[in-house]
Amino acid sequence: MPADTYSQPTILLVHGAWHGAWCWEKLVAELEVRGWDAATVDLPSASAEAEHPAGMYDDAEAIREKLAGIDGPVAVVAHSYGGIPATEAAAKADNVSRLIYLAAFQLEEGDSLAGQSGGALPAGETGALPPNPEHREYFYNGVTDEDAVWAAERLVPQSIKSFSEPLTATAWKDVESRYIVCELDNALPLQFQQGLAARSGKSYQLPSGHSAFLSMPAELAEVIAVAVLD
Repeated sequence: MPADTYSQPTILLVHGAWHGAWCWEKLVAELEVRGWDAATVDLPSASAEAEHPAGMYDDAEAIREKLAGIDGPVAVVAHSYGGIPATEAAAKADNVSRLIYLAAFQLEEGDSLAGQSGGALPAGETGALPPNPEHREYFYNGVTDEDAVWAAERLVPQSIKSFSEPLTATAWKDVESRYIVCELDNALPLQFQQGLAARSGKSYQLPSGHSAFLSMPAELAEVIAVAVLD
């Protein structure tokens, strides 16, 4: 779907835990060839530095700073953990026209990622958690071996603090939101995603694993284009 360059928002892509803005490379190319302006942001909670105390609120501030530097409306596309700081940030930004959750945590005020994990993630601790050694199964099912290796080499530790800090606002209650369900996701089960998607105005399905931006970027770009304008 070609974009109307006179009315379209900029699309800001917010990555998930252990990742960085690098993960959007293929999707950015697909969006741009369709006429969309795309921007990315690196969340400070994901860092290769030995000591990085940045948490979810720091991530939200990084997103707000990025939003403040973009002229005109912005559609925020957040993946996985990125849905939490994106929700926090958009509540205090006046140029977000749409929130799009891509297999992401669309949570209520007071919720945190640790609180949603059923004890699978640590809470109330300092330090960082290394990437899951089974990332091929959980993050990159459906991704080519080449792309999976490329991505895995770039994963970094994730601040434990980011898992514990709860949302203080829920932007999706004031900003139109959409949800993209990744049906073959091994990280966020389908039923869990569907429950979150019920909080959005509309939802869409992709037959992909957790990282649709790597496994099917062209198809994902098409769905995002619809979700931004629908």
